[in-house]
Amino acid sequence: MFHPIVFCLCSWSLIGVFGTECLSVMEGDPVTLNIDLTEIQRDEVIMLKFGLKDALIAELKRGENQITLIHVNERFRDRLKLDEKTGSLTINNTRTTDSGLYKVTSMNKETQLNMLNITVYAHLSVPVISSNSSHYSSSSSSCSLVCSVLNVSDVTLSWYKGISVLSSISVCDLSISLSLPLEIQCLDDSYSCVLNNPISNQTTHPNNTELCHTCAGMSVVMLAIIYSADLVDEKRHLFLANKAQEFRSSRSKNETLLNKVTKLSCLQDI
Repeated sequence: MFHPIVFCLCSWSLIGVFGTECLSVMEGDPVTLNIDLTEIQRDEVIMLKFGLKDALIAELKRGENQITLIHVNERFRDRLKLDEKTGSLTINNTRTTDSGLYKVTSMNKETQLNMLNITVYAHLSVPVISSNSSHYSSSSSSCSLVCSVLNVSDVTLSWYKGISVLSSISVCDLSISLSLPLEIQCLDDSYSCVLNNPISNQTTHPNNTELCHTCAGMSVVMLAIIYSADLVDEKRHLFLANKAQEFRSSRSKNETLLNKVTKLSCLQDI
């Protein structure tokens, strides 16, 4: 059964609200902001702003045949690259803190030329599956597993059996640790724990022999129980059959003895 604990809405479509272009990338991937040169006149100053507070990242100025950078924010100084012919700006070695809304505006005309909403996702770690020792017993008919991951944000952690979701938990924005328990009767290769965001995932399969009863092992135990029950029934059947035979033999002897006594009585009467 699907049990979502926390829902979050993360924007990763190509075109977002009000025509804003949206882009999702992995941490370290480059992101390019394109500028339409046909909308820019000579000596016009273009500003690249970031975030809700419109922090100034860079200023560009168009010359006769090219565009040049005249100011770059210290935060992006070694990572921002300008194509002087096309006017496109590329942010290299992106970080999760680079996620947000980028605006390209004209200082002269006070008009907006482009907007790009960027989401930078961190590389996912591999989730770890362990046995919940407080619930596990070698004699128990079921066992409890827990899947965990440390310091994550904008992710979903899920238990699967095959392609079916058994349970799930999600978190947005916060950098926290997640744990998701699972109670099962026996374990086989169809179980998996998956950590994912909109553009990547990591999957772990439990180790059958170390965590809890395997379904194959449970089958052997059940067969042994059934076999033992069959042996008991067979012995009981033989015992009852022997007793019945003894009863029939005893009854036959008694009948023979009775016949002899009857004959002797008849002779004495004569």
